Amino acid sequence: MSAQAELHPIADPRAQDRPLDDHEYGHDRAHDVHGDAGSHHGSFTDYLIGFALSIVLTAIPFWIVMANVFREPKVAAFVLVAFAVVQIIVHMVYFLHMNSKSEGGWTVLALMFTAVLVVIALTGSLWIMNHLDTNMMPGMSPQQARNLP
Repeated sequence: MSAQAELHPIADPRAQDRPLDDHEYGHDRAHDVHGDAGSHHGSFTDYLIGFALSIVLTAIPFWIVMANVFREPKVAAFVLVAFAVVQIIVHMVYFLHMNSKSEGGWTVLALMFTAVLVVIALTGSLWIMNHLDTNMMPGMSPQQARNLP
C-alpha cells in the first residue's frame, strides 16, 4: 500500500482513533476556494431590479405585437430581437451573476464560445436552407409552390 493511502483514515483502520484534521490532509482551504471566488451572489435588491427589468422587457414587446405598433413586419422583428438580446443580458447579469470577475473570467469565456457556436450553427442552417431552396425550386414563386399537388 502506498504511504499516502496509509495516511487517510478510510484506508488506515488505525487512524479512526485520531480526530480528523483538515490541515493534516492538505484540505484546509479547499471549501473556501469553491465558495466565493470573486463572484457576487446578488442581494434581494439586485433580484428585484432584475425581475422588474424582465417584466418591462417582456411587456413592451408584447404591446408592440398586440397593438401592431410598426406597420412593417421587418422593423417589428428587428425591435423584438433587440429586446430579446437586452433581456438575455439582464438575465445573465442579475440572475446568473455573470461578469468578467466571476470564476476568474471563465464564465465570460464560456459565453463567448457558446455564442460563436450558435452563430456558426444558425449561419450554416440558413445557408443550407437558402441553397436547397435555390437548387430544389429554381424560378418558382411561393404562390406557385402552394398550387402544386
